[in-house]
Amino acid sequence: MINLSDQVLIDKVRAGDYQAFESLVTRYEAKIYRLAIRMLRNPQDAEDALQETFLQVFRGLASFEGRSQFSTWLFRLATNVCLMKIRHRETEPSKLLPLEDYLPKLEEGDTPQIMDWADRPEEALLSKESREKMMEALDKLPAEYRAVFILRDIEGFSNAETGESLGISVAAVKSRLHRARLALRGMLSGYFEKKLTARGLEPSMEA
Repeated sequence: MINLSDQVLIDKVRAGDYQAFESLVTRYEAKIYRLAIRMLRNPQDAEDALQETFLQVFRGLASFEGRSQFSTWLFRLATNVCLMKIRHRETEPSKLLPLEDYLPKLEEGDTPQIMDWADRPEEALLSKESREKMMEALDKLPAEYRAVFILRDIEGFSNAETGESLGISVAAVKSRLHRARLALRGMLSGYFEKKLTARGLEPSMEA
């Protein structure tokens, strides 16, 4: 069944072909686990999210109307499962800091220039250590902003696909993504500045 389309497999599942459902799981489980581990940063939680997501898929296929692609619907379910797990961890969500508070401040009300590391050599940004620093910084973002950044900038979704996966407008995706990027740059600029200086590169700055 490896060459069958998602819709054909869905139709087979609806007709009682459980092997078709296993084919859907095999096709997407690695991608969903990757999303879950990036969102939750805990292998056991990611495994639980993976199982819960496909349980919801199995229960929901009968009512899946195909208005969006199956993969988009699947990622929306998975993201919602991850967000719920994160919210359960955060027993006092009202105490989450605004994104602006993750940006370094020089003086009250002033935001300093932040190093622009986006256009630096890839090897400086994509090392294991750098990826780990990025994920540690992502952990500090409120879940809704983390989800947008992961889907848009890590998974490579378009703004429209990200919005559909999260059930928000494209305008909301752009707004959250912009603020998430700013917060991440604020948290990571010092790390990358030291890394690039050690390589003999001058960090560029942006307001």
